[in-house]
Amino acid sequence: MSDALDLSATELRAAYGAGALSPVEVTEAVLARVETLEPVLHALYAYDPAGARLAAEASEARWLAGEPLGPIDGIPLTLKENIATKGTPVPLGTAATELIPAKADAPAAARVRESGGVLLGKTTMPDYGMLTSGLSSFHETARNPWDTARTPGGSSAGAASAAAAGYGPLHVGTDIGGSIRLPGGWCALVGLKPSFGRVPVDPPFLGRVVGPMTRTVADTALLMEVLARPDGRDHLSLPPAEIPWQDLEIDITGKRVALHLDAGLGLGVDPEIRAAIIDAARRFEAAGAVVEPLDPFLTREMLEGLDKFWRVRAWSDISALPKERQASVLPYIAEWAEGGASISGLDTYRGFAQIDAMTVATLRATEQFDFVLSPTCPVSAPPAEWASPTNDPGRPFEHIGFTVPYNMSGQPAVSINAGYTSENQPIGLQIAARRFDDLGLLRVAALFERLRAAQHEFPTIA
Repeated sequence: MSDALDLSATELRAAYGAGALSPVEVTEAVLARVETLEPVLHALYAYDPAGARLAAEASEARWLAGEPLGPIDGIPLTLKENIATKGTPVPLGTAATELIPAKADAPAAARVRESGGVLLGKTTMPDYGMLTSGLSSFHETARNPWDTARTPGGSSAGAASAAAAGYGPLHVGTDIGGSIRLPGGWCALVGLKPSFGRVPVDPPFLGRVVGPMTRTVADTALLMEVLARPDGRDHLSLPPAEIPWQDLEIDITGKRVALHLDAGLGLGVDPEIRAAIIDAARRFEAAGAVVEPLDPFLTREMLEGLDKFWRVRAWSDISALPKERQASVLPYIAEWAEGGASISGLDTYRGFAQIDAMTVATLRATEQFDFVLSPTCPVSAPPAEWASPTNDPGRPFEHIGFTVPYNMSGQPAVSINAGYTSENQPIGLQIAARRFDDLGLLRVAALFERLRAAQHEFPTIA
């Protein structure tokens, strides 16, 4: 069954239909891998092998009857810890949270259960989801299978680690500034931030999305077929739409593609990462795209305004906690959030207004292009014990200049592997598209899977 562990969800679905594999066999193989690797990776929270076995048995019976529930029936998967599942507490990555069982499944959880997915458990995240790492006061620190001394990224840290390690082919993360794409880039995954509102979220919040983290574009499309189904709890969601998610063919000839290599602020792009993104652009150009440079469009004022607003939001939540629970917050996050205590209401509003400025700047800069290519992150994954690439709560967001604009503009963006550094660290290529063109984005990403150089095998660790 070792080969089955590395099959995609689309391949597993075909094998189930042909009777070549069963959900029970595959789930047992995945559970064995989890038992071997989890003591090192710390990717999972609320791990539920008994529940997974029951779900796999029920799925096997449905496949034998020729009556699968949906596109992902019998496929092992995980959900990020902050996506509520009925009966499981939602600690939000922090020891400061009171552990109260969730009353209901969140939209994403409800959709995967309705489709017959085999839920292995939840995946770990950092305190309040505000770090690009797996450092947490509640969970053990998540690690990157490509190099366990490094972080998998965050805040969808455990999801990225689990996907790269082969804990099943489907994983669901969340993203408000890069939390799917950044770990996706550092773990050689396909990490999709859908258009804002495409996947219902409960509770919804400005810029926040739920999206897939997988090894292939086809698997991301398969999971989107499930996640994008409507749910009335999200009053900010897009109207329901019939989207042919499995139709991933595209002719790139004549499409205008921007090459964005300078975010205008933050960390400089590492030369090896820059070279990989330029190589990707040349491959698109050779396939018929018209590639043009894109100048920086973010300003320091925009990023600092967002930082102020997020600090005030975090301090509002943390300061309301009893003192003993406040003391449990990760020190890095506590120091960062406390910076919001002295920000005036006027400066908070001015910070919030910079979100709109960022939105407008992003849309205006990219409106003439069909797609935008950039690094997902300007640097490779830092040490696992670091909270962020700067590891400085005074400069927490110097690495999100390429990702956060698309959260604020609502445009879909995906990270896909574009190569490797000299230290064999994955390099994420971010591709962004026009608002609501999620399918066009996945089509271009699928094209890049065919255009790019041969990929390294996903790591196995001792």
